[in-house]
Amino acid sequence: MDNNIEELREVFYQDEKIQFTLVRKNVKNINLRIKPDGKISVSANKFVPGNVIDDFIISKGSYILNAIQKYAELQKYAPKPKEYISGESFKMLSRDLRLKVICGEKEFIEADGVFLYLYVKDKSNFNRKKLLVEKWINQQCKLTFDEISRQVYGKLQKYGVSYPEIRIRNMTSRWGSCQTKKGIITLNKRLIEAPRNCVEYVVLHEYCHFIHPNHSKKFYGFVQMLMPDWRERKKVLESREYFLYNDATE
Repeated sequence: MDNNIEELREVFYQDEKIQFTLVRKNVKNINLRIKPDGKISVSANKFVPGNVIDDFIISKGSYILNAIQKYAELQKYAPKPKEYISGESFKMLSRDLRLKVICGEKEFIEADGVFLYLYVKDKSNFNRKKLLVEKWINQQCKLTFDEISRQVYGKLQKYGVSYPEIRIRNMTSRWGSCQTKKGIITLNKRLIEAPRNCVEYVVLHEYCHFIHPNHSKKFYGFVQMLMPDWRERKKVLESREYFLYNDATE
C-alpha cells in the first residue's frame, strides 16, 4: 500500500513563482525532478522541515527555470502527427522517404530508397493507412535492429555475454534500456529514424551493461575500447533532429 503523502508548495526565485509537488517518502536526500511538461516533483523524507525543502528549491532556481525554458523550446521540434497523405516524409536511418498514396486493389507498401509507396483501396481511410505504415515501420525496426544486434554481439560474445532478447517499443525519454538479470534489451522504435551508426552506438551501450550494470568510469572505458567514436555518435542523437524528452533530475 502506498502511504506517500503529497503536498503542493510554491516558492519565489527572482520574482518567478516555482510551484512543485512535494512527496514524502522514505528517501535519504531531497530529490528534484523536472518533467518535460514543466511540472516539478520533489521527494523528501518526512523528517525534513518544509522550509529546508523550500530553500533547496530556491537554491536550484536558476537550474529549474532554465530546464523549463529548454523543454518549451524543444517542444517546437517535437514530431508532428502524421496525416498519411502524399508528400509527407518518413525518416528511415536518417534518409527521408517521401510518401506516395496510391489507390489499388491490393494493399501493401514498398520503398525504393526515395519514395514510400502506400497502396490502399480507399485513400481517405486514415486508420487503414496508419495501420499499414506502422506495420511496415515495425517490420523495418525488427529487421534492422536484429541485424545490428547480432553484429554488435560479435564484439561482446567473448566476454561471456549471452545473446539477449531484443524488444522494440515506443519510449519518450530513452533510446534504449537493459534488464541485465532477465537478459533483455529494449530499443526505442524511433531509433529507426537515426543514422545506422547511432543505432549501433545505442545497441553497444546497452550490451555493455551486461559487463558493467551502471554508468561508472569502467563502463564508459569499456564502451570507449569497443567504440572509440561513441561520443560523436551520441552527439548526433542529442541534436534537435532526434531529440527525446529526458526528465531533468538532481
